[in-house]
Amino acid sequence: MANNDWKEFQYTQGAVFNKETIVSFGNIQNELLCAAQAGIFCDLSHLATLSLSGDDALTFLQGQVTNDVNLLGTDKAHYSGYCSPKGRLLALFLAYRQAEAIHLQFNGELAEAIAKRLKMFIMRSKVTLNNVSDDTVKLGISGANAEQALSAFFSAIPAQALALSHNEYGTLIRLSGPLPRFEIVCNTDTAKRIWSELKKICQPVGKAAWEWLEIQAGIPDIQLTTQEEFVPQMVNLDCLNGINFKKGCYTGQEIVARTHYLGKVKRRTHLLHLATPEPAQAGMDLVTDKQEVVGKVVRAALAPNGGYDVLAEIRLDSMDAGDLFINGVKLVLLNLPYALSAD
Repeated sequence: MANNDWKEFQYTQGAVFNKETIVSFGNIQNELLCAAQAGIFCDLSHLATLSLSGDDALTFLQGQVTNDVNLLGTDKAHYSGYCSPKGRLLALFLAYRQAEAIHLQFNGELAEAIAKRLKMFIMRSKVTLNNVSDDTVKLGISGANAEQALSAFFSAIPAQALALSHNEYGTLIRLSGPLPRFEIVCNTDTAKRIWSELKKICQPVGKAAWEWLEIQAGIPDIQLTTQEEFVPQMVNLDCLNGINFKKGCYTGQEIVARTHYLGKVKRRTHLLHLATPEPAQAGMDLVTDKQEVVGKVVRAALAPNGGYDVLAEIRLDSMDAGDLFINGVKLVLLNLPYALSAD
């Protein structure tokens, strides 16, 4: 969080930091319960944003990511994957257009490496790529009263998941998931004003509560520990409409397309609960009672009622073969908010 003005404001609001990330506003467990039962809002500075603009930006990005960037309008966002030549995910983006630029939002710990890699392939194309993570403020809002909270600033509140609206306050994106969730992208002064209004009816929370909400929505993530571990379908990116199988070639496209057209996906990501105080982390192995490794944690977060909720990629033929464990603790299968494709 290099936006010092915003960081200082967060300190005045009671934010507890771990390095540059807001951990909580004093009580993580209470914030988790609020995320499950009430209205919350959260600073999203732990997410990075790259901006691509220029005459060749669309053409360039079309050859890099799994989704069709030509379908991005100023009223619609989408998820998209960025793969290695072997079809393994290097990053997952929430992509949207703002003015003449395409914005890619993703895990902040990957920002420097992903920006460097993309720049390697720009070469002579008319594309300008900038890390604009600190040029704006990103706020997440969730809960049954989210629309009420936003109505003071946005008269047009998107009704469909990943729909956008824009006005003088900024950009509003409706996020997917079982609870009403939104993201606001705006300047620092506007963010302070919105924050002060949201505090009247919502609870400010740290990153842990927002991570739990993302997991409940079934949204995967790629972190440093899981780069190049998963083909997009393994983390359900196709179920999230994050792969377009009709677009042209892109890096890793052959592997992704082969998985789709030449047989069923053999590994999928599921939502599970782990009843243990021991931290669950992305990259951990899932094993059978015979210690056979059959899956890997994609994303993990503290759960409101204790333990951890995780998104884990699992070999499908092991789902009905018996219990699965992480470090000796049995996992409990929960329901995703969307259906898994049969492909």
